[in-house]
Amino acid sequence: MSATQQGTDSHAEALAKIGSGLKKRTELALGDEFLRKAVAFTTDKLKTGKLKAADDFGDWETWRERGRAIREHVISHIDFYLAQFSDNVAKAGGNVHFCQTGEDAVRAFLDIARKSQAKLVAKGKSMVSEEIHLNHRLEEIGIEAVETDLGEYILQLAKETPSHLIIPAIHKNKQQIADLFSDHSGQSFPAETKPLADYARNQLRNIFLEADIGLTGCNFGIAETGTVTLVSNEGNARMVSTIPKVHVVVMGMERLVPTFADVEVMLNLLARSATGQKLTTYTSFVTGPRREGDLDGPEELHVLILDNGRSAQLGDPQFQEVLHCIRCAACLNVCPVYRQVGGHTYGSVYSGPIGAVLTPLLHQDYKEAGQLAYASSLCGACYEACPVKIPLHDMLVQLRHRKVKLKMTPLAERIAFKSYATAFGSVTLYRLANKAAYWAQKPLLRGGAIRRAPAPLSGWTQSRFLPMKPKRSFRERWQELKQELAARPEGKEERP
Repeated sequence: MSATQQGTDSHAEALAKIGSGLKKRTELALGDEFLRKAVAFTTDKLKTGKLKAADDFGDWETWRERGRAIREHVISHIDFYLAQFSDNVAKAGGNVHFCQTGEDAVRAFLDIARKSQAKLVAKGKSMVSEEIHLNHRLEEIGIEAVETDLGEYILQLAKETPSHLIIPAIHKNKQQIADLFSDHSGQSFPAETKPLADYARNQLRNIFLEADIGLTGCNFGIAETGTVTLVSNEGNARMVSTIPKVHVVVMGMERLVPTFADVEVMLNLLARSATGQKLTTYTSFVTGPRREGDLDGPEELHVLILDNGRSAQLGDPQFQEVLHCIRCAACLNVCPVYRQVGGHTYGSVYSGPIGAVLTPLLHQDYKEAGQLAYASSLCGACYEACPVKIPLHDMLVQLRHRKVKLKMTPLAERIAFKSYATAFGSVTLYRLANKAAYWAQKPLLRGGAIRRAPAPLSGWTQSRFLPMKPKRSFRERWQELKQELAARPEGKEERP
């Protein structure tokens, strides 16, 4: 095993041991120079591609507004479109399973697997299956699940979770992948794209042919026809959905559009926002199982529609719009926090700004997952990048507010802000606090700045410094200037 691979394993193991400690995960990521460079390089490339694609497309803001309006309409009438979609899936010969929780979805899938006497599942890329930890449950009962998306396959070998919504192995380089494939195969692979891709292709080809069940996610369900839309830049999604006898689709309940005309808008927004493409390489529309005369396709189609905390956001004026998300990852690519720490730091399958909002809402966990709301500069770049105009920066503020209202912030923090509010609520106290701060900083000053502050400001000065507070405040200087001007004889006023 190479030093590169060993370092990667240590990183993954450390993340697993740390669990839900956001601060520790952040410190670990900030100390991984390769991860930071790899994530910054790829997100820069994606961001630049998206900007060019949007500019070439023309009138991008009008398209964003169209996308927002479609998503708002669907979520506002989600009961109608869920019923229409499920009815049309059934009319086309498919089976629909409504799943209230992740555990319900796992049970539904296991029931399908038992009836099919399945031993091997070929998986297309599915963030929802990651959300419900499906692979682990299948492993427990002896069913092998193999990821066929190249990035997901690499991470499965590395025993890691995705760190990006559309490029799950964004934090890996070719040498690390070559080491993984060498360990897996017993052969020695160079860090070159072609031999690595050839090896993965050869390994996965048999999986496609031998799998009893093909599992995919769903980018958009089209309500008017019961059609499942799949987009991919690899051919694996098409293979998984056509070769095995049983095709199972796992989708979030919000991933619906009313018509084919609407899905055209969403596909244009999705491809350009995600990868800067006009259209993803493979776009598949699946309506029911194989019909008589079809050359390929599954004998059975099952669609698992998952709630898992999504319906709790319906009717919430602050958070309903989070269900508009189309999982393009544009917000990750522009986020100054994600670009520094990568996806594993978030401790969730959903990372970046959307993950910081979605994770605590889905799990109703404002104590631990709610800490993610503080992993943001609130710069609003996520809103500007979002193709359906989700105000994620506002939602992050609301999550912080909710955490405070529930008294889940540390006692010391509550006392500090209470004192802050008291000081700013009184002119006298404000002036005294300013004077006290000037004298209190004296022992900490080094070269005209505070370079190592005591807790709780020590985290800030690990990578920044605090400027020295001047002896006279702006207000004091302004008052003195006004007095000087007032004292001058009329007609002798000078420019300050």
